[in-house]
Amino acid sequence: MMLTEEDARRLVLAEIDDVRSQVTYDLQILRVEVLPFGWIFHWGAVWDGQNGQRPRLGGNGPFLVDRGNERLIRTATSIPIARQIEDYERRLRREAHARNAAAKQAAQQP
Repeated sequence: MMLTEEDARRLVLAEIDDVRSQVTYDLQILRVEVLPFGWIFHWGAVWDGQNGQRPRLGGNGPFLVDRGNERLIRTATSIPIARQIEDYERRLRREAHARNAAAKQAAQQP
């Protein structure tokens, strides 16, 4: 089964809910980007109406969600997100190659 964007959103919101218990301000998904394998969900604190600023939140790297295998990956804030996406795409290619090699080997078994 492949995830829908709404399914992925629910997964991300569940992760954000875990962080909500540790902070005194509201958190939400701020932006969603569509990727070839799924989505990237950027999230953070909601603008503070009192001082007009968004509270700073450490460790709020975007979430990658893979629609095909239902993986939810929390990215690091210390590494550019473009690099993390490239790394994940390489991982997917390696996994596909390994599956193809295993299937070919199994087909050659008597």
